[in-house]
Amino acid sequence: MFESVVLLLCLFLTGIAIYIVNSSSVFAAIIAMSVFSIVLTVLFVVLRAPDVAMTEAVIGAGLTTAFFVIALDKTRDIDGESK
Repeated sequence: MFESVVLLLCLFLTGIAIYIVNSSSVFAAIIAMSVFSIVLTVLFVVLRAPDVAMTEAVIGAGLTTAFFVIALDKTRDIDGESK
């Protein structure tokens, strides 16, 4: 049972990573990276590494996503086009 949960999470992470690489929208890729970090946090909890999971949740899903969204916002004009 434990191995199947870990395998399922790893397959889900692989699918998200493939989506991120092949995404045509930068915003969709940023959101998918946030989902990747959240799933990775769950994997760390399952593997009984709560300190690493907490760090991944705060830095990976929270702070990095916020920085990417702010950077994307700064690179767009009022019309929504890239500078």
